[in-house]
Amino acid sequence: MSAHPLRLRQVFVRGLQLQARLGVHAHEKAAPQRILVHVELAVEDESAAIGIGPDDLARVVDYERVVEAARSAVARGHVMLVETLAETVAAAALVDPRVKLARVSIEKPDAFPDIASVGVTIERTRL
Repeated sequence: MSAHPLRLRQVFVRGLQLQARLGVHAHEKAAPQRILVHVELAVEDESAAIGIGPDDLARVVDYERVVEAARSAVARGHVMLVETLAETVAAAALVDPRVKLARVSIEKPDAFPDIASVGVTIERTRL
């Protein structure tokens, strides 16, 4: 056990709008639809236990990389399940050993004309 308690910061991306071929129906396979991606990461901050820490990008999880991972997952092509896309984004975030937990939500706001949004939220932790 370390001399200092674990300190976490929350890194988030909310409302990333992408066009994705996502779903099981023929029209979802043929043409992209708007999706919203939300990512929350619990990130270990070694400096937090002793103070503010250096003002250096190398010591933090860069949310631009999180955005690029989500964009890349969508760019690979059609995905049948919202859950699969969320798992892919979470797995990409957990590559960084400082990320202890990844919570990813994928929404399909245009899936039904009388519903604000449908989707899924998954939460994965480092093993």
